[in-house]
Amino acid sequence: MKRLDTDVVVIGGGSTGLGVVRDAAMRGYRAVLVERVDLGQGTTGRFHGLLHSGGRYVVSDPGSATECAEENAILRRIQASAVEDTGGFFVTLADDDPAYADKFLEGAKSTGVPATEISVKEALRREPRLDPRIQRAIEVADGSVDGWQLVWGAARSAEAHGAKVLTYHRVMKIERDGDRVAAVICRDEKGGEDVRITCTFVLNCAGPWAGQIAEMAGAEPVAVVPGRGIMIAMNHRLVNTVINRCVYPTDGDILVPVHTVSIIGTTDIHETDPDHLPIPRNEVQQMLDAGEAMIPGFRKARALHAWSGSRPLIKDKRVSVEDTRHMSRGMAVIDHSQTDGLKGMLTIGGGKLTTYRLMAEHIVDAMNRQLGEERPCTTADEVIPGSEDRKLYTVTHRLEDREKDRLDDQIICECELMNRSMFVRLLKEQPNATFDDLRRQLRLGMGPCQGGFCATRAAGLACSEQVDDAERASGLLRLFLKHRWIGIWPILYGQQVRQTALDHWIFAGTLDVEHLPQPEEEIVR
Repeated sequence: MKRLDTDVVVIGGGSTGLGVVRDAAMRGYRAVLVERVDLGQGTTGRFHGLLHSGGRYVVSDPGSATECAEENAILRRIQASAVEDTGGFFVTLADDDPAYADKFLEGAKSTGVPATEISVKEALRREPRLDPRIQRAIEVADGSVDGWQLVWGAARSAEAHGAKVLTYHRVMKIERDGDRVAAVICRDEKGGEDVRITCTFVLNCAGPWAGQIAEMAGAEPVAVVPGRGIMIAMNHRLVNTVINRCVYPTDGDILVPVHTVSIIGTTDIHETDPDHLPIPRNEVQQMLDAGEAMIPGFRKARALHAWSGSRPLIKDKRVSVEDTRHMSRGMAVIDHSQTDGLKGMLTIGGGKLTTYRLMAEHIVDAMNRQLGEERPCTTADEVIPGSEDRKLYTVTHRLEDREKDRLDDQIICECELMNRSMFVRLLKEQPNATFDDLRRQLRLGMGPCQGGFCATRAAGLACSEQVDDAERASGLLRLFLKHRWIGIWPILYGQQVRQTALDHWIFAGTLDVEHLPQPEEEIVR
């Protein structure tokens, strides 16, 4: 068994966990983060891409609204490379109550969320696809954020301060020494060995899985209620501004432009198992109807991919456990020394990706108090690597780069303008990565063909660059296509049916992928 020794073990490789390990390392703690799969593979990688202005919560959850507004400004400053300044509109549709906009403006003023009403004419000039019958429009400071860029940037920052980030390390057991946490036992899923990490403190940032982690330490079950939401990516930017319905938060009331697509979301349904999140066809139809209400002709656009994510909501005694829509989005830190008599362990839940840095500050502050330490938080002041020029990204950022290197570097993914050098460099840096791991960092296969052309090129490069042999590359290709299919079958209609048929002919007909040689070892995830 491999052995490590550290001060703090952070469990969970989503935005909160990466924010926490960065914060702890910046305060001088020896910190190790463990994640059972890849970074940002859970809730962080399964959301609609919104950088909240706070507007969504000015009426329903004022505390969360203020937090979002303040953290929105901080992230634009310290992590600009992960943020696009799209701006946002809250619009009153023809059948919505126009009086709600007055409540919205009052709530925005009282919570400190910047909001300005503009004329319907101006809103339609800037977003001509909007339903021309809209009654009112309010401008806010929404943006879009690349969740994977965000977590990998935080990981690089944490590592620069001495932290270790261990992906594909599944927590198997949390050992205690009497009433204190003593060690975390992990299974290295790719290396095939167990790892024992002795520590003084465990910070449980496992999101919807936080309850399972707490039970491993013998603590009372944490009341985390997974709230499932589905989202659908459309094949291009139907809008360039985040569009919200100006109503009390409901299903399908937001459309977010992210990179080259637009994402409609979301539902909010209570689930019991965050590892098994369905994508019901009726909810797909519900999202398409919601998009049509905001953008006439939305249903005629091509849906590319659908997915489900799970919000890690802390159970709110004021509402039914089934009513996840009306649970607070505010963060909560659970001190197990108070609830279970277990020292050296804290759990955090709730919150938003937009507030991930603040969530980290809160839980590390709580750890400081329990340890009797005074180490101030500085994460709001230090720019994360990759954002030193503090320049927000634009949708055309890769196009500009490819115009410079197009004659010297082969394009591997035309949809996302990913070139050979980008892929090969990351492939060699992470030789044990799956194609999905690389996708999360490079956007491989996330365009209209959904990997129909670029996936085989990726497999070929893995062989030609001698990172993988033919059998393993074939296995990686099949795994990649399997995961792409999960999000394609629920939205098979219109042009996407033709694309899927073409991809099937390529893979099943020409390449016969189902009968390619397979590696003897299991390829993880």
